[in-house]
Amino acid sequence: MPGYAGLVPLEGEPDVRVLGAAGGTMAIPRLGIPETVFADGPAGLRIQPKRKDDPYTYYATAFPVGTALASSWNTELIEEVGKAMGEEVKEYGVDVYLAPALNIHRNPLNGRNFEYYSEDPLVSGEIASAYVRGVQSNGVGTSVKHYAANNQESNRLRLNAHVSERAMRELYLKGFEIAIKDAEPWTIMSAYNKINGVYASANEDLLTTVLRDEWDYKGIVMTDWFGGYPGFESIQDSVSDVVAQIEAGNDLLMPGAEKQKAALVKALKEGKVNEEAINTSLKRILAYIIETPTFKGYKYSNDPDLKANAQVTRSAATEGMVLLKNEDEVLPFTNKSGTIAVFGDTSYSFIAGGTGSGDVNEAYTVSLIDGLTGAGYTIDKDLQTAYVPFVEKMNAKEMKRREENGGLLSDVQRIPEMPLDREMLAEKAKASEVAVITIGRNAGEQHDRKITNDFYLGQDEIKMINSVSDAFHAEGKKVIVILNIGGVIETATWKDKVDAILLAWQVGQEGGNSVADVFSGIKNPSGKLTMTFPVDYHNHPSAENFPGFPAHDPSEVFYKEGIYVGYRYFNTFGIKSSYEFGFGKSYTTFEYSDLKLSESTFEDEIEVSVKVKNTGEVTGKEVVQVYVSAPTNLADKPSEELRAFAKTKALKPGKSEKLKFTLKAKDLASFIDEQSAWITEKGTYTVKIGASSLDIQLTDDFSVAKDITVEKVNNVFDLDAKMETLKN
Repeated sequence: MPGYAGLVPLEGEPDVRVLGAAGGTMAIPRLGIPETVFADGPAGLRIQPKRKDDPYTYYATAFPVGTALASSWNTELIEEVGKAMGEEVKEYGVDVYLAPALNIHRNPLNGRNFEYYSEDPLVSGEIASAYVRGVQSNGVGTSVKHYAANNQESNRLRLNAHVSERAMRELYLKGFEIAIKDAEPWTIMSAYNKINGVYASANEDLLTTVLRDEWDYKGIVMTDWFGGYPGFESIQDSVSDVVAQIEAGNDLLMPGAEKQKAALVKALKEGKVNEEAINTSLKRILAYIIETPTFKGYKYSNDPDLKANAQVTRSAATEGMVLLKNEDEVLPFTNKSGTIAVFGDTSYSFIAGGTGSGDVNEAYTVSLIDGLTGAGYTIDKDLQTAYVPFVEKMNAKEMKRREENGGLLSDVQRIPEMPLDREMLAEKAKASEVAVITIGRNAGEQHDRKITNDFYLGQDEIKMINSVSDAFHAEGKKVIVILNIGGVIETATWKDKVDAILLAWQVGQEGGNSVADVFSGIKNPSGKLTMTFPVDYHNHPSAENFPGFPAHDPSEVFYKEGIYVGYRYFNTFGIKSSYEFGFGKSYTTFEYSDLKLSESTFEDEIEVSVKVKNTGEVTGKEVVQVYVSAPTNLADKPSEELRAFAKTKALKPGKSEKLKFTLKAKDLASFIDEQSAWITEKGTYTVKIGASSLDIQLTDDFSVAKDITVEKVNNVFDLDAKMETLKN
């Protein structure tokens, strides 16, 4: 990682081929081994746009964040997005794109949930697989991260996560397993945290026994940057346990401090490190290098097709948007004859993506105002004149604060909402056709989100929603809320005060245009939630164990909820949510019919088929979710678990599509700890076809005659402290 001041790459470093890249492998010219380059993701390539004595600007495209992409439930779309990302990676001279990130949404306050996909490992794994296939189709590599159980940012470098083997295998490893087996990513990035007392980067259970022996992974494993150190502040004074890291199966230490290199050489000379482990890592790294564009002499252009990729991000963003509420079909809003009163700071400063290493240096971000104006709507000029300077001043103040508090890795604070005068609101309600309010949130690396004034709305935001809704409803006018957020916020206390809610996410540089496409009806939203929106933060079973103990400076976190994360908990224990996993409305309606199972008694596999018909008046797509309830003789289980999903093609009114799903024994199995095996239990299974995890449309049963041991595995991840996990 050439020329870092702290952790920030310096501008104008003489030997940096791709300025702003996170690092790479070192060249050995006498052996003809070139340096190869790694750069950050996952919402677009992270490089510096300006270089010393170079008039050219090296912008990259800001694509929708992970939560937005996953909410599309469309793997074909994600693969196309990945192809566009990979083109930029290759044409800017980068060999490995440090993405995708697919850690589970264990808790809604994780500062990097925006980069991740879901509370469900099947969704996470399938989306990540499509992403990897798309990027790597360009002949460049990916680095699936952060392996594993990196489910918070607080004290991430020294935190010890106590996790049961069952929870590890069913939740926190499953998405990685799917992506590795289906898409063969070139590299894996080991996480910062400890798992049951052992750093992930030095965890043989994780990096060799499971990853290589059980999953047969052939690529390289690299640490996260300075992985194995107890904190960034310790880098100058200590060295990670390099012997343990290499012997555990972590091939590459990033960014490779001189002390680490010296310690490894010393251990090698003294015979204190397994020489076979070093040779094995060398072989893997050399096998990687000869596949890279750099080794193959690819002449990168520094000129990717940014214009075409902007259209990819604009279109992809619309498909991940989730229509949470739409009373009286206020959306799409097609009346362009009058003015729209637009409220909320974020309307005038749209958030393209999160902060930290997941940020992108894009050429522009289209604000909501610009998007609506470009779509032919007239925006109230008085409000715009008031908001723009206020937002610019507040943003400048916040960016200065961040720069003084860690820069790239600073915490994020939202700016206060501009105060609104009651008389002005009454006047705007009379003069305007509709009110639009944007609520914005941002978060990033190194810091977790806060409960107050973040997960819960601030008093200024509540006051804005109340006063705008009161004024406009008094005039018989509607109020539409746009959520420009990366993760979950509380909605239960205020959703009844407004008429429509569009969850737009942080949707990349074309954000305002993408929202306008859905707002106007050019695009029909077809996104569905990949996580639960709770009524109350404390409804989450992880709430009492997040971010760990001691509360002010956590070093230990206990995953006492076990397998009951997200909808697995809410549905099983009957906890009411504000919006359930899998929820999402449309501008049209769908009818489910003709559920058929190929067999009534399961042997090797079973085919599930269902017909979906568009019964509304506009073209739309539907996400079909296949949940299965399983017997509970050998272990307790959630009331149902997602076992397959698919999205229909765009169905015109009256048209239908038949979808087919194949369920194999591994798809139905649970991990039975006492037997160290994945077992499909004998008994009755119920297939539930849902429009969400609670909106079950059709059901049918099949039986399994005897227990099926699908896979016998190793006993790993022994707990280092006593912990009782939640049981059903």
